[in-house]
Amino acid sequence: MLLSVIIPVFNEQKTIAELLKKVYEVPLEKEIIVVNDASTDDTLAVVQSLKEEYGLRIFSHTVNQGKGAAIRTGIGHIHGDMLIIQDGDLETEPMDYVHLVQPIIDGKASVVYGSRNLNPAIGDRYWLYDIGGRFVSQLANLLYNQRITDEAACYKVFKKDVIQQITLTYNRFEFCPEVTAKVSKLGYKIYELPMHYYPRSFAEGKKMQWTDGLKAAWVLIKFRFVD
Repeated sequence: MLLSVIIPVFNEQKTIAELLKKVYEVPLEKEIIVVNDASTDDTLAVVQSLKEEYGLRIFSHTVNQGKGAAIRTGIGHIHGDMLIIQDGDLETEPMDYVHLVQPIIDGKASVVYGSRNLNPAIGDRYWLYDIGGRFVSQLANLLYNQRITDEAACYKVFKKDVIQQITLTYNRFEFCPEVTAKVSKLGYKIYELPMHYYPRSFAEGKKMQWTDGLKAAWVLIKFRFVD
């Protein structure tokens, strides 16, 4: 099965080259789709310099729209039988793809999430984000009859036909709660497996704010009652 790796990036010039090398080295049949969300640094130049070496497919926004919008752009260009979302930083370990896609290959699941809470983080996590993430995960379980521990984790794997059934509307970090709500309403159970996590600081480029947790909770509640 071909895996489409969608990498939304915004101002990740310091990490994107190493990240792309790690993704390229994962021993799976895959295509690598990079969506540059109007970066103002040299991210696009770095990605373009590696296009031939890693066989990248590159798409760019002329105006910054957000992670969710970049993911939608990527989904519109996938050729794979399944897809995974990969951030452009080094907080995660691409070799985790190998075990995260296996339940889909084996026919045991159609949606798989990685969980940072099933594997100890290497480095210090922000306690407020940790508590907020667990709260949002429990809210998702309550509203949608799931059993997940990390709703906001980067690594989300979908069969192509699952993601193509969903109309995504949010542009920014609301992608996670929106897609969680909508796959749940279609009746899919989310299969969860451990993933590695190397948290970075705001000085190193972390972009999520504590208010994104409040937005996530609102999106989960909203889609429980509206389509």
